[in-house]
Amino acid sequence: MDNRDPHVLDLRGEALGIITNQSSSEEVFQNKTLRPILKMQNDLFIQVFINYTIKQKNAFFSLTPDKKLAYIENVIQRDIKFRNSLKGMVIAWFTLEEYADYIQNSSNLNKRMMNMLIERLKSQIQLIEA
Repeated sequence: MDNRDPHVLDLRGEALGIITNQSSSEEVFQNKTLRPILKMQNDLFIQVFINYTIKQKNAFFSLTPDKKLAYIENVIQRDIKFRNSLKGMVIAWFTLEEYADYIQNSSNLNKRMMNMLIERLKSQIQLIEA
């Protein structure tokens, strides 16, 4: 059976962000693993979020710009099923080694992952509104 890890790494691309000798293991994981996955999955995250808002009676689309930003943050932090779905979309792109690293510190890495995703969606609010 073919090892999927090299294929996953090829599809994801290079690390994004600066990694130095002083970088913590969480920073290295963030820049080598999380950032490339979030970038690669960006279009899917936007569509998943749009679908979520539509299923929630389109309330998002009638909000003011500031409330839309708060809505994004609120939904991802409070809707456990939705957050777990988003997490799964990221974890599915881990290599076996990355997954082993992830489970050692999953709580902190989940916080980083969700905060990065929240900021990514907020920065692309125009695409969500369109």
